[in-house]
Amino acid sequence: MGTCFSCEGENPPKHFVLNNQPGNGSLISSTKANSTLPEKPSTLELHGFKSGGITASTPKNVGDLRRNPGYSNVDVFTYEEMRLATKHFRPDKVLGEGGFGIVYKGVIDESVRPGYKTTNVAIKALDPEGFQGDKEWLAEVSYLGQLSHPNLVKLIGYCCEDEHRLLVYEYMASGSLEKHLFRRVCATLTWSRRMKIALDAARGLAFLHLAERPIIYRDFKTSNVLLDADFNAKLSDFGLAKDGPMGDQTHVSTRVMGTYGYAAPEYVMTGHLTARSDVYGFGVVLLEMLIGRRAMDKSRPSREHNLVEWARPLLIHNKKLLRILDPRVEGQYSTRTALKAAHLAYQCLSQNPKGRPVMSQVVEILETLQTKEESQEDALLRSGGGGSITLYEAPKATSERRPVRTESEREAARVPAMSIPANGRSKSEPPKEWDLYRHSPDLGQDEEAREFERKV
Repeated sequence: MGTCFSCEGENPPKHFVLNNQPGNGSLISSTKANSTLPEKPSTLELHGFKSGGITASTPKNVGDLRRNPGYSNVDVFTYEEMRLATKHFRPDKVLGEGGFGIVYKGVIDESVRPGYKTTNVAIKALDPEGFQGDKEWLAEVSYLGQLSHPNLVKLIGYCCEDEHRLLVYEYMASGSLEKHLFRRVCATLTWSRRMKIALDAARGLAFLHLAERPIIYRDFKTSNVLLDADFNAKLSDFGLAKDGPMGDQTHVSTRVMGTYGYAAPEYVMTGHLTARSDVYGFGVVLLEMLIGRRAMDKSRPSREHNLVEWARPLLIHNKKLLRILDPRVEGQYSTRTALKAAHLAYQCLSQNPKGRPVMSQVVEILETLQTKEESQEDALLRSGGGGSITLYEAPKATSERRPVRTESEREAARVPAMSIPANGRSKSEPPKEWDLYRHSPDLGQDEEAREFERKV
């Protein structure tokens, strides 16, 4: 679905069924769900991240849902109430449209349901002719009806009357991460704000993975990360989510579903789904936030169409990394912080699933990258950008012979470039994988990787 709940006129990417024949990455329009690998509990449990899992009472079909209409924190609305909330589905109330159908902005108040506290909502109406159907609609109700977390979009209620299928969500005033990240001018997404969004989204995924029965989100992408008025990030769109393996199971075998450019390579090749599949998708989005480019962009030179293939080998080279970082956030980060964030993205995008961190570890690393003091850019945003210096204007030179350098340039000058080991490998060839968190006997670690890890 990937529909933005508050960005008018947006048409985010649709879901696809990915052909899971080895070596074949062709796309067929459609959609479905997936699963996750149970992961070892970590310090996240101490922070309230342990979730309760989906219970046996989960409805298996719409008839089952009608017989057992709900969850304690989800309201059941009539279709007439939905019409009133959206002013009879007026065109000027449309927020966006995805594979599910049209999303409207609505208000539920006394005029809609007597005694109801006035609430701004996003109402998603299933299109009977669309890619998704009752199964995906029911998945949203089942998961979000039972799960509650600050980094998951809240499901307020639903309507299941006759042929009508609607979902009622909290209204996310700032729209999607996609809406802000890929604008020509990106004044709203400073470096510190990007790192906070990454942390919020990682916490949402970690919560799902740490459920009693782990849940694999399976469609992590910028259009599914929604932002509230304060730019707190929440995961939306659970139509493709799937229960993960239990007991001795190592994976769930399923039809390959998702969005091209975000799906983990081993999942596309085999249909085997684990929690590390979500980690790969997270790595793609983190890379998009670091570089400021889309995962797939055919408007660029052919070798740069696929962001991961082009950028990942450059993430562990200091000088090359600093040249490809999003220029719109230049001067807002230290080189050390940028290297750590790039190193994390590199690990999440490992071709070997065992070389990727689990989401609980991703959260812990991102927590160390959060700045305690408000940056100059954030201060300017809060003050309305007063003063004669624009938000991303480069500092003027104080001397004709010796211009002032940004913080990242100064640090890059102090940090030597990584040496290339004399192992016969060309500079353009990516190094072997290694495990950031502990060395596994089945994963190699070359000298360049170890040198990078020491610097970070």
